[in-house]
This record gives sequence, structure tokens and C-alpha cells, in this order.
Amino acid sequence: MSHAILDLVQQVMSSPWLYVALFALALLDGFFPVVPAETSVITAAVFAASGETNLALVIVVAALGACAGDHISYLIGSRSAGRLREKKPFVWARNALAERGGLVLIVARYIPGGRTATTLTMGAVRHPLRSFTFFDAIAAGSWAVYSGLIGFFGGMAFENDPIKGLFLGLGIALSIAVIVELVRWLRKRRATRLSLERLPTPSSGEECDLVSAADSRQR
Repeated sequence: MSHAILDLVQQVMSSPWLYVALFALALLDGFFPVVPAETSVITAAVFAASGETNLALVIVVAALGACAGDHISYLIGSRSAGRLREKKPFVWARNALAERGGLVLIVARYIPGGRTATTLTMGAVRHPLRSFTFFDAIAAGSWAVYSGLIGFFGGMAFENDPIKGLFLGLGIALSIAVIVELVRWLRKRRATRLSLERLPTPSSGEECDLVSAADSRQR
């Protein structure tokens, strides 16, 4: 069974349409995030370790597709501003954008669900297109290099067994995603705790006034 799967994957990797497919998947992932773009890039990079694919071309094609998809998402956001403003992921993206500017786009590229929310929001708030393109080029390029190198080193570790190399690459990517989410959750929890600690506590006189007011209402 595993040999049949490996043969099928190797046929796909040797197809001249592979790079077109990678570009299309990376593009679609920009505004339809359930598309397995990262998995596809890692898989193609695993086989680059044995020379069946070209690692540099995999990275370039993935980066171009991701950048194009993000720009489509930006355009969708600019046309759907009113419907996006109050949704929770977009409130987060808007606040992060106000705090960090275009840098948030680079960070959001590695947060599950965060990238699409950020690109849509940047379109919705009319973030300057030139600035968006600059930061998105960095984000898409770094993501493509990151995904490509994870797959390549996984393939190098198991050069004679690409399936194991693929599992290693996907495992590394998943572990990094979990760590990023955990750090983000801990930072959010810490920020919430600090904001609660900064709230003014009522003085004893104010507490007495509140109790008296409550008693008078009950009477």
C-alpha cells in the first residue's frame, strides 16, 4: 500500500504541471485557507532532497502564488468592508494592525486563520497598497522559504524513504504552529490579567456608598 502511494506521489512530483499546481494552491490559500498549500510545498520540497523537484523553483512559485492570493484577499476586503468590521477575527486583526502596522502581516502569515483575517482587514481599512505589497512580499517569501526548507531537511533525513521525510516535515510544521498558538494564547492571557490589575479598586468610602445605594433601591 505504501509503495503504491509513493509511486503515485512520485508521478505527481515528476509532472511538468507540478509547479503550476503549487502556484494555484498557494494562490487559493490566500483567500480560501482550507486549501493545503503548506502541505503541498513541504511535500514538493521533500522530493527535492532526492533531485526529483527543484527546491528553488518550489520556493519561488509558492511565494509568487501566496503573494498573488493575498492581494486577491486584500481586494475582497476592500469591497466587503462593512460586513467584516464587527467579526471577531477581523476585530483582532484591526487592533493588531493599529498597534504594529504592516509588520502584523508577516507575523499573521504563521498564525492559523490569522493571515486571511489580516489581509482582508488591511483591504477593508484601506491600508496603503504599496505598504501592503512590501510587507506581503516579505511574508510570502519567508513562508515559502520556511516551508521549503522544512520539507527539504525532512527529505534529507530520510533520503531513501520520502514518506518518512514527509511525515517529519509535516510534524515539524505542526509543532511550530502549536508553539506559535501557545505563545499567542499565553501573551493574550497575560495582557488580560494585567489590564484587570490596572483597573481602579473602589475605596472604602465608595464601597459604603455602593452598599447604601443598593439598600435604598431594595427599600
